[in-house]
Amino acid sequence: MSRAKSTLEQWRIIQSVVDFGGYAQAAEQLNKSQSSLNHAVAKLQTQLGIQLLEVKGRKAYLTEQGEVLLRRSRHLTQTVDELEQLASNLGEGWEPNLTIAREIIYPLHYLVDALKAFLPHSRGTRVTIIDSVISGTHELILNNTADIAICGIPAKGHVAEPICESELYLVCSPAHPLAQHDVIADDQVLAQHLQIVIKDTATHKASDTGWLKAEQRWTVSNFHEAKTILKTGIGFCWAPAYLIEDEIKSGELQRLALKGSKSRKVQLSLVVPNRDKQGPASKLLESLILLQHDINQMVE
Repeated sequence: MSRAKSTLEQWRIIQSVVDFGGYAQAAEQLNKSQSSLNHAVAKLQTQLGIQLLEVKGRKAYLTEQGEVLLRRSRHLTQTVDELEQLASNLGEGWEPNLTIAREIIYPLHYLVDALKAFLPHSRGTRVTIIDSVISGTHELILNNTADIAICGIPAKGHVAEPICESELYLVCSPAHPLAQHDVIADDQVLAQHLQIVIKDTATHKASDTGWLKAEQRWTVSNFHEAKTILKTGIGFCWAPAYLIEDEIKSGELQRLALKGSKSRKVQLSLVVPNRDKQGPASKLLESLILLQHDINQMVE
C-alpha cells in the first residue's frame, strides 16, 4: 500500500494561508513562525510536484491547480475533524443513532421543526423516524426499539407526557353516496360502504381500536395512499385534519357529519421507553419536541 505524500497538517496550513490572506497573518492566527509555514507549503509543493501558491506583493494567491486541490482538501480535513469530534462525543456517551417512533396522526411539522433545532447540536447523530400505527407504536415502546415515541394511547407501564391532540375527520369524495347525507344518524349506514383503513404496524398483534366501522375494508399503509383512493370516489376514511384540509378546501374531499360527533380527537403523548438509559442526545431532542408544544420541561 502506497503512503501519502502529504499530511493533514500541511493542508491545514495552506488553507490558513489562503483564508487569512498571507503567511504573516496565518502565522499569527496559528501561533507559528512565518518561516515554518513557508517551509511546510514549499515542502508540500515539492512533494506533489505542483505549484499551489504564488506570492504577489505581500499576499499569497492560489494557482488554478491550487484552487482545485485546496477545494478537495477542505472536504478531507473536515471529514477528519468530524471523525475526531464523533470519537469525543462517543466517549462522552453521546448517542451515534436515535430512533423516533411517530404515530402517523401526529403532525409531522412539529417533529421537523424540533429536528431542525436539533441539527446544529446533533454532533453527527443519525436520526431514524419510524411511522407507526396503533399497537405498532406500543410494540416499539415495549421492545425498547425507539429512543423517543409519540403515541396515542400510552403503552402500559410507561409514563407519558401529553403534548397535543390530533383531530380526525370522517371524509369521502363529493361523488360518493355518503356525501349526499347532511348527517349520518346511524353507524349502520357506514357499515354498508367500503372503509379505507390504515394498517396497524405491529408485527405480532393488530388492533382495531377506534378505526373500523365497516365490514368491507381496504387496508393501506398510510394516509397518502388513502387520499388517492378516496379522490376516485371509492370508500370513506377517518383521516387527520392537518393532512386533508387542503383537499377539503379544494372540494376534492368532503367532510361527513355523524350524529353527535363532527370529529374525533386523539390525545397524543411523548414517551421515553427507557428513561434510565436515556442519553444526552435523546434528552436534548425530547426537550426540543416538548418546546414545540410550549412545554418547557427540564429534561435531566
